[in-house]
Amino acid sequence: MAIMKMGKIRELTDAELKVKLFDHQKELNSERGLLAAGGRTSNPGKLRELKKTISRIMTVTHERKLGIARGAAKAAHQAAPKKS
Repeated sequence: MAIMKMGKIRELTDAELKVKLFDHQKELNSERGLLAAGGRTSNPGKLRELKKTISRIMTVTHERKLGIARGAAKAAHQAAPKKS
């Protein structure tokens, strides 16, 4: 799985987020199992990036659950003219 940035994650629907979360968790567990069995991963930084991506996905789902609109509010704030 590739690294997913917050902008891409926020564009996904709830159903797509659920699928991505499951896929990333499955991949993380398989990588951890490989390490526990004494094997090596193809990319040592992959575990860290998987954990970060899972955290990002969980953050966005929690924000949506609470009704926090981060991406839209941030874009509207940046587009607003500055007061002098």
